[in-house]
Parts: sequence; C-alpha cells; structure tokens
Amino acid sequence: MIRFIPVEDTLAIRNQILRGGKLTLEQCRFPGDEAESSFHLGYFDKDKLVSVATFHKQNHGEFSGQGFQLRGMATLDDYRGRGIGNQLLNFGILYLRGQKANYIWCNARKNALRFYAGIGFEVISDEFEVPDIGPHRVLYLKIQ
Repeated sequence: MIRFIPVEDTLAIRNQILRGGKLTLEQCRFPGDEAESSFHLGYFDKDKLVSVATFHKQNHGEFSGQGFQLRGMATLDDYRGRGIGNQLLNFGILYLRGQKANYIWCNARKNALRFYAGIGFEVISDEFEVPDIGPHRVLYLKIQ
C-alpha cells in the first residue's frame, strides 16, 4: 500500500540504503523537505515501511512549466526487484499530473539508470561525481 508520509518516516531508509547507515537521521534531511509543496511517499508491506520517495517543487534548467525534483528514493534490499519502486514512482507521477506539474527530474546514481529509463526518464547530463556517494547523471521525465 502506498501512503503519503511525514519526512521523519523517510530518514531511516534514506540513511540505510542511500548513505550506508553512516549518518545520523538528521543528516539525512534534504533542504526543502519541510516545504509546503514537498511531499513524501511510502510503500508499506502490511505495517512495515519498505520504500520511500520525496518530491520537491523545484524547476531545472531551461525546462518550461512546473518541475519537481525526485529525491531520496530508496527501497530496502529484501524488497528490491518486486516492482515496488516502480509502483511508488508511478503513484508520484500520477499525483503530480493531478497537481498540473509538467516534469520530474532527479540526480540518479549510475547503478539506477536502467530503473529510471524503464519508466521513461531521459538522461540530460554528462556523468558527475557526488562526493562520498559516487557517479550520477541528471534525468528528466515530461509528465504533461
């Protein structure tokens, strides 16, 4: 089941999956997490939160219309490969269409490019390094 969740509920999974458990939960917050226009989604297996994604109202580059940045998308290791991330992201896309957003963009890890390509995201940047995390590319998805 997918639900809107408070940012606090995203922090443990962000830390475990995206930061290797090396940070405090407070260090896993992103600028904009508390903005009124931001929202956080969680996928639950019964009562257990197993996947999270955050969407911040944020334009990118020269793209026209209203953009949202996808951040902090992560799924617990035991739940990967089941289509959960795909369901969570597609829920976010449908919600943003209803909010009249025009596109989503993200900074994606190199090892996640195939996942995003399968949903329809396009690579729009050269590879760049995020310190202490690794190689990334900027991706874009027009949603209306």
